[in-house]
Amino acid sequence: MTTLLGFDFGLKHIGVAAGQTITATANPLTTLTPVGNKPDWAGIERLIREWRPDALIVGAPFADPGYAESPLLPRIRRFARQLEGRFHLPVHLIDERLTTREAESLLGEQKYFSSGKIDALSAALILETWLHENDE
Repeated sequence: MTTLLGFDFGLKHIGVAAGQTITATANPLTTLTPVGNKPDWAGIERLIREWRPDALIVGAPFADPGYAESPLLPRIRRFARQLEGRFHLPVHLIDERLTTREAESLLGEQKYFSSGKIDALSAALILETWLHENDE
């Protein structure tokens, strides 16, 4: 069994989910808030120590051909490189377009949901997408 952590990177929140390859499922874990305009590296390190993932999956809003790249994409690529450099784990980028909208739709039935729940659920959707595209 391979354990993975998925990340939905944002400037205000970073959603985190955990998943594994046997069932190809993921569960939202938490949402981290950047510290001083930088990712909460201590929080990420705690999650990595707790879950001991074999790889990390980061959602990235890749543009369709002919469309402009998201202004957030360079920051996401940098975040992915920093994850790999700090934690010495393989990091995979996967297209995350529409996961936030899907998470909002899934949570939309609830009257009182926070963006933190949306970000963590988006991370789970990103991770499950990767799991289904890379099933062993």
